[in-house]
Amino acid sequence: MKAKTLDEKFDDGEDVLGAFDLSKARRPNQEQKRVNVDFPAWMVASLDKEARHLGVTRQSIIKVWLAERLEKTASIHKP
Repeated sequence: MKAKTLDEKFDDGEDVLGAFDLSKARRPNQEQKRVNVDFPAWMVASLDKEARHLGVTRQSIIKVWLAERLEKTASIHKP
């Protein structure tokens, strides 16, 4: 299918996902990489308490908090 035809179908509200091979689709800079981090017991307990309060997993709260901190740091260091 030519790009123009695809654009027209998309603009007309048609489902165009069938035109793509999603088997190898990926999100840039979103690849997962496993790391191990040791935390003191009091910190794990605090993380678990906050995670339960928010209804998420310990891993989720760690990811969110780290992402927030990294975004804040990046915005401070922008030229």
